[in-house]
Amino acid sequence: MGLELVTIACLQDNYAYLIHDAATGEGALIDAPEAAPILAALAARGWRLQQILVTHHHSDHIGGVAEIVAATGARVLGAAADRHRLPPLDRAVVEGDTVAVGGELGHVLHVPGHTMGHIAFHFPASGLAFTADSLMAGGCGRLFEGSPQVMWASLQKLAALPGETLVCSGHEYTMSNLRFAATIEPDNPALQARIARVGAARARGEATVPSLLSEEMATNPFLRARLPAVKAAIGMAGQADDLVFAEIRERKNRF
Repeated sequence: MGLELVTIACLQDNYAYLIHDAATGEGALIDAPEAAPILAALAARGWRLQQILVTHHHSDHIGGVAEIVAATGARVLGAAADRHRLPPLDRAVVEGDTVAVGGELGHVLHVPGHTMGHIAFHFPASGLAFTADSLMAGGCGRLFEGSPQVMWASLQKLAALPGETLVCSGHEYTMSNLRFAATIEPDNPALQARIARVGAARARGEATVPSLLSEEMATNPFLRARLPAVKAAIGMAGQADDLVFAEIRERKNRF
């Protein structure tokens, strides 16, 4: 049956995610921007929380950890490289480690760029990837700590996942990201269709995440920097993929 997934809006534009294994009753939370909506979601479903999986150290992803741990007794898991700036960890992980949620194993991916200790969690059996502020819906996170080359390598790692993977990212930035994408590829029909769908969803007050990786590959300029048509569109025909990515990221910074 796979893991049940609940997307929880937090703060002004953050998202947290609950996953739950119905067979065992075990559950995990990915990131904890604030405690109240997460605890409310658990209570409404009668779910127990065993683990909190932390993607990176920014306060809008860990601000609710202590309160949730106090309320649930959940164990906290995060990157070994960032142990010094994360909440107290019960388990420190590195790329290649696995985490069990009920009967399913998730894989830890190191995806630096937004921060150097950023990790993602991929649950292949359920087709879920929790990417937080690395790969985002229609975009990618700002490079606060890593170089464009570092982030490009991280995005390629995520792009290699199956196309039917649901990308569970950390913010409701989709419409702004897609408006920028249209400055790179104004004639991309998949992008224009996505802009229309996302606009309608936001008008209804709906979340626009998770998103399918296949849709990101078709519309997200940060994943498409390797394509000759995209390189040509920004006057960088024949240049290296990571340099094209760097130019697109810089344009987004100024957008």
